[in-house]
Amino acid sequence: MAISRMVDRVGQVLGGRYRLVAPIGTGASASVYLADDVTLRRRVAVKILHDALADDAAFLKRFRAEAQAAAAMNHPHVMAVFDWGQDDVPYLVTEYLGGGSLRGMLDLGRRLDPAQALLVGLEAARGLEYAHRRGFVHRDIKPANLLFDEEGRLRIADFGLARALAEAAWTEPMGAVLGTARYASPEQARGATLDGRSDVYSLGLVLIESVTGEVPFSSDTTLGTLMARVDRPLAVPEALGPLVPALERAGEPDPARRVDAAGFAELLMAAASELERPAPLPLAGAMAVDLAGGDDRDPTTQFVAERRVLGELEPEIMTAPPGTTTDGITILHEGDGQPETRRVERSPAVSPGLGRERRRRWPLALAVLLLLGALAGAAAYWWFEVREVAHAVPDLLGTNVADLESATAGTGWVVERTDTRQDGTVPGQIVAQDPAAGTSLVEGGVLRVTVSLGPTLVAVPTNLLGMPLSEAEAQLTAAGLAVGEVTKVPSEDVPAGVVVALGDNVPVELPKGDRVPLVVSGGPLPRTVPDGLIGQTADAAQARLEELRLVVKRVPRSDETVPAGVVLEIDPGAGTMVARDSTVTLVVSSGPPTIPVPDVRGLSAVEAAKRLEGAGLVVSSTQGSPAKPVTGTNPAAGTQVRRGSSVVIITG
Repeated sequence: MAISRMVDRVGQVLGGRYRLVAPIGTGASASVYLADDVTLRRRVAVKILHDALADDAAFLKRFRAEAQAAAAMNHPHVMAVFDWGQDDVPYLVTEYLGGGSLRGMLDLGRRLDPAQALLVGLEAARGLEYAHRRGFVHRDIKPANLLFDEEGRLRIADFGLARALAEAAWTEPMGAVLGTARYASPEQARGATLDGRSDVYSLGLVLIESVTGEVPFSSDTTLGTLMARVDRPLAVPEALGPLVPALERAGEPDPARRVDAAGFAELLMAAASELERPAPLPLAGAMAVDLAGGDDRDPTTQFVAERRVLGELEPEIMTAPPGTTTDGITILHEGDGQPETRRVERSPAVSPGLGRERRRRWPLALAVLLLLGALAGAAAYWWFEVREVAHAVPDLLGTNVADLESATAGTGWVVERTDTRQDGTVPGQIVAQDPAAGTSLVEGGVLRVTVSLGPTLVAVPTNLLGMPLSEAEAQLTAAGLAVGEVTKVPSEDVPAGVVVALGDNVPVELPKGDRVPLVVSGGPLPRTVPDGLIGQTADAAQARLEELRLVVKRVPRSDETVPAGVVLEIDPGAGTMVARDSTVTLVVSSGPPTIPVPDVRGLSAVEAAKRLEGAGLVVSSTQGSPAKPVTGTNPAAGTQVRRGSSVVIITG
């Protein structure tokens, strides 16, 4: 849709409650507006479908059914669908996300580092896992469909719309199964039946682009892009670091070998331990859109109709009469529950000099006098009979509701209170008022105040058990929470620093920003080195230490008096506190010291005897003629023997 036409719709009210405030952007299938929900007094996003879809009756029936199904999904990482309708155009009402899209970040040159990409991928994978378990395949995962709230939490957009487009087999004017060519899976390129693993492949391409700025397998033509990735594994750039193994599994060309969304999330979690804590995402902001060039960079196109490829017909739900229910989807009447569109008209200025007829002055003057008299009488009646007393409305924003009674004392107003939750507020804080401060409000008038119950509730992550404390802290931060009091408990089985439980009475949801108490393993209790090991045999001492789950190291040392195999010393000493699995050294006696038998070959028997006796040995006898040179000894030369041992000289 042209931007000029989008601006023309500003001020229009759809369904009697959604007033279009400003255009946000336009894509292949719809234009998106920031809007006010005048009933619930909140900001929303309204997606108005293009005329080509508005004229497709089959699509509109599928669109209504899918919008109802998508609205039933409730997950922190799936965009909430609030409402849908059809006035002069079909539209979808979703939550408004002020952080913009991943596409917006990349278009501003804001790339992610691997840690930030891991966080984006993990949140998207969890949203996809939730949707896939409920039978939803997105079919069009791309940066423009990954949006963020102002705290940087991700939502996946367009689940119902993407499926409705595919089921209705709608083809764009310039297009020819449904998706975006740059992020299409190999099975999309082949026109095969899709399951959730197709979304995982597309998500992998998006994460690579978020870090490198380039999409793998991209070429100058749609056909070239699609065919380049058929039967070819995804080559992940080294810049992705620890994410490479997970992305390679997501990029398997055969979906039977590709990891699903749950498995992809597990692989990303495994890589988290190798990365630093991610910095805040460089959000682009939802309104930071160049409306002069706001068209979708990656328009959704259709490549081949699945039904033609498979030769199968799905239930003819699109042509069924109203009230038909198939696979849990009910076809509604065209106008069920949809009010007419109301347009806010601006009265044109009228030139005071145009279109007036000349009239005779006396009848006009008489009419004026009569009117003034009537007004004077009415004014007198109002002053004396029906005059209402009014008071200025005070500024209540930011004050505590406990002070409201004193602030409105004596005004005679009826105070109506509405409770809500709003981030950045405390319980009891007044966050909205109607009428505004300074407005005159008559006695008996209604003063409406909106009171905060505290920040919005967020789900406490359920997967913290078994995580290192640093990883659990990252999970809580990503969920909008923080680590509270950390209690350490000893454990023989769980490594130190690993979360073993949540604190007592932690609910399933907490106000954003609250702290979650954690119970963390302190590891095994320290051991005391026992007394009485010196003088025991080394085997007995080692058995006693190993009962305490200590590691024993033996070091031999000769001793003239202590028999071999008896403990001489222990390090650390008895009574020392040491960690489990620490090493304790036992110095064990190897008995008296030994000396080597000297080599006396070639000497005479007399000279050999002198050398052996000089070494501390005893010559017991000589074998052979004493006149002949020595040819050896028994024990042989070099043999370790105790001092004073007997040696036989051999001649020959």
